[in-house]
Amino acid sequence: MSDGEVVAQLREALGDRVDTDPASLQIARADKSGHAAASAPLAVVRARTVEDVQQTMRIATRTGTPVVARGAGTGLAGGANAGAGEIALSLREMDRIVEVRPDDLIAVVEPGVLNGALDAALAEHGLWWAPDPASRDISTVGGNIATGAGGLLCAKYGVVRDAVLGVDLVLADGRLLRLGHRTVKGVTGLDLTSLVIGSEGTLGIVVGATLKLRRRVPGDVHTIAAVFPDVRSAAAASAAVTAAGIQPAIMELMDATCLAAVHALLGMEVPPARAAQLTLQTDGPAAADEAEAIATLLRERGGEVAVSADPVEGERLLRIRRSMHPAMETLGTTLIEDVSVPRSALPAMFDEIARIERAYGIVIPTVAHAGDGNLHPNFVFDAEPNAAGIVEVPPTVWEAADELFRAALKLGGTLTGEHGVGVLKSRWLADELGDDQWELQRQITRVFDPAGILNPGKVFVA
Repeated sequence: MSDGEVVAQLREALGDRVDTDPASLQIARADKSGHAAASAPLAVVRARTVEDVQQTMRIATRTGTPVVARGAGTGLAGGANAGAGEIALSLREMDRIVEVRPDDLIAVVEPGVLNGALDAALAEHGLWWAPDPASRDISTVGGNIATGAGGLLCAKYGVVRDAVLGVDLVLADGRLLRLGHRTVKGVTGLDLTSLVIGSEGTLGIVVGATLKLRRRVPGDVHTIAAVFPDVRSAAAASAAVTAAGIQPAIMELMDATCLAAVHALLGMEVPPARAAQLTLQTDGPAAADEAEAIATLLRERGGEVAVSADPVEGERLLRIRRSMHPAMETLGTTLIEDVSVPRSALPAMFDEIARIERAYGIVIPTVAHAGDGNLHPNFVFDAEPNAAGIVEVPPTVWEAADELFRAALKLGGTLTGEHGVGVLKSRWLADELGDDQWELQRQITRVFDPAGILNPGKVFVA
């Protein structure tokens, strides 16, 4: 069936929710990774209701048309990029907070609600949803669920998988499943909710979620900023904090290149050469004592440490960390990557990054969620978009990335801690999973999606 005939069926069923404006189609090709599909999708469907999603999937199944679900397009693995002959199914307008139950500590939301908007609404009830990605002001809950996102607070409060009780899922053929439960405990049958979290749109379309909430943490927040002479000593100090059994809510590490770029972006004083910074926060009734214990430990390991209980100062220090990605854009084109290693292996992983920088003659500024061993190396290069509007990553950068991924695996780590596999990591997936597990997972996707129309060409690529 031709693209025109598919669009005609979509328009008949969904009317003005079908968008074929060339500018909209171009936007749907790309996310924040820098990767873009080779050409534009046939249409963007802007779903407003569950029925809109079901109608879209019924038409897609009937016509054999692939569908790529999208939220805010803030992903960093190319997982929501839609290309030729595909329907981009936008869930961004499904942004209602359906229900908040302070007595049960749950909220029911649609997938398009922004993390920041949800947090503001929950604050009125003295509640919060723990996942805290650096992109919280622009990323959606549905996108967080699709990628299994983490963030700055996950070392203490968990990642998305720890904070979702259930999801409403539309299958490829349009059927609606309600997975999970509203109860704290629930072990009836297989845990399909956890299977869907992090599945990157390959199993179905998430159209609703039941979230597990927390009460706002009482007491003051204390922020610690520690500057070290180099990134390895900062990484070793962060590992020492973990080994000491102290649990900060936030522990973020920025290497020298990241720190200098952010300071320049924000108009701050130039930091010392090679200096790396740890930024930590403690919370709860013991925040002051924990902050002092951490400060003592960091000073013993060579850090220049400042501690503040001022919330304004704390937000200023966190702004430095949250400005990482805009700062990287000032350095050139970046391939933003995502690996995790055991926390004790952080110093060794930074050694590997330095070795790869020297071997390939490239700059790899790296920021880390040091509290859980998740690193974000940024491969910086100069490139212009090609005739199709795509910035091609040079082969030498992919070679360096390949070596970095394999170094993380050798240290007992993983290819992705929170960004997902998408397009950019698919070629390495079998290296981590092994052939048998890779094939088993691929077969699971076919149980949910027999025709293979959900996000094809992503994650499990033969």
